[in-house]
Amino acid sequence: MNIRKFAGIDIGSNGVRLLIANVLEEEGKVPLFSKGSLVRVPIRLGADVFEQGKISSENAARLSDTIEAYRLLMRVQGVEKYRACATSAMREATNGKEITQQIALRTGIPIEIIDGAEEAAIIANTDLHTLIEGDKNYLYIDVGGGSTEFTVYTQGTIRAAKSFPIGGVRLLKGKADDKLWDKVKEWIQTYTKGLKEIEAIGSGGNINKIFKTSGKKKDSPLTLHFLEEFLTQVSSLSYEERIRDLEMNPDRADVIPLALQIYIKAMKWAKIHHILVPKVGLADGIVRQLYLVNSEQ
Repeated sequence: MNIRKFAGIDIGSNGVRLLIANVLEEEGKVPLFSKGSLVRVPIRLGADVFEQGKISSENAARLSDTIEAYRLLMRVQGVEKYRACATSAMREATNGKEITQQIALRTGIPIEIIDGAEEAAIIANTDLHTLIEGDKNYLYIDVGGGSTEFTVYTQGTIRAAKSFPIGGVRLLKGKADDKLWDKVKEWIQTYTKGLKEIEAIGSGGNINKIFKTSGKKKDSPLTLHFLEEFLTQVSSLSYEERIRDLEMNPDRADVIPLALQIYIKAMKWAKIHHILVPKVGLADGIVRQLYLVNSEQ
């Protein structure tokens, strides 16, 4: 058995994640991916960008410190290859490129600012493909802090994919109007029209927390009814009560009702009653992509 380590850094609008994964190689067998460690630092870059258009000096410094800490963690754990990707907030920040250059000079880690299409493509490289059955239809919903990626799968292939600038932090800051919701609704209804028995697949920190709270067993779907009841419950609690009673992180407690609305609306527009939560994300896709590229060389 050969064990290799790869890492993915996901610089999102609500948090910055480092995933260090072990890849177990055995002759004649499919490589096995397992999460060695997952670290998340709640730097809310989106709060700066969606209100002021740029990342504050304070959060730029926090991001730089975080990347430096991740560099050290990757070094001591013997990571072979890594990739750092920044999404919605950094895409829109007027000083995004400047900050990535400063961080690269300090840490030696280059940060790639990727668009929504590439973000969706990377996520598609995760274990998501193992859930996609050839005779079924799916709407994949990945809700982040600043954007949501939607992908429609039919007959095992991608029918359509689109990224919309709508997410938990952006909604919290009141930066998504009714016209944007209308565009999302129109897109979903256009590309799911005529499809029967559609299932949803959800990813993102908010839906993962909801799934954990539900107590459901792995691979069991959540129902639309459960999500609606959970939204009612969490909306009736104060910010402090969500942190104390539901054991939510402070940066999760204020955005979770807003992110939940995206899943619920999307499922209703597509006439979907169940959602699978496989706990995959951008960092998982980065790791798998790195392994495949470095195994072909």
